[in-house]
Amino acid sequence: MNTQIRRVFMTLLMSMICFFAFAQKTIHGTVKDASGEPMIGVTVSVDGKAGAVTDLDGNFTINNVSEKSKLKISYIGYVAQTINVGSKSQFDITMQEDAQTLEDVVVVGYGTMKKSDLTGSISSTDGAKIAAKGTTNAMEALQGSVPGASITQSTGRTGTGFDIQIRGKSSIEGSSSPLYVVDGIICDDISFLNPQDIERMDILKDASSTAIYGSRATAGVVVVTTKSGAS
Repeated sequence: MNTQIRRVFMTLLMSMICFFAFAQKTIHGTVKDASGEPMIGVTVSVDGKAGAVTDLDGNFTINNVSEKSKLKISYIGYVAQTINVGSKSQFDITMQEDAQTLEDVVVVGYGTMKKSDLTGSISSTDGAKIAAKGTTNAMEALQGSVPGASITQSTGRTGTGFDIQIRGKSSIEGSSSPLYVVDGIICDDISFLNPQDIERMDILKDASSTAIYGSRATAGVVVVTTKSGAS
């Protein structure tokens, strides 16, 4: 009788061991964007808890995951996904861009911040507003369009240049002129630009702009994006 009880007990014990062994498993996956490129630094959480972050090839591995668990895949600027684990051990995930989120994100220095947190540090104006001014000088077109930037004509004579003061006389070189960046190229000024060719102008006023452009940005930065062909 005792032998039969021991056998039943051992059978139950082995069944429980097998159950727990199969209940927890290791899962693998790859995260790519819509174009098929691997995404680095994507967060993969399990049931709301920390799980893994994708590597240089977009791969991740998580141990001890239950079949009843849910994976949440999230990355700034992309639509978050929630996936049931179930019986699968390999996951191929494609992330889709979130247009609304992308519009609310601004790159600052070496990181990103919500645009709502930077309204006092970044001012923007688009090409339509600049063109509507009907002027031939890009700086003149900015007058009255950019809060926090003082734009004045050097002299009262027609055709003379304009001075812009964004952050005051704070440059280590003693100049209050901002740094001009046109399509990624640093320029002395933007008087050569035709206002009709400008797609967008951004004025960077906060200290984080120096993380990108160094001490030359101490008086602020005027970033100009020109128009390009469209299909």
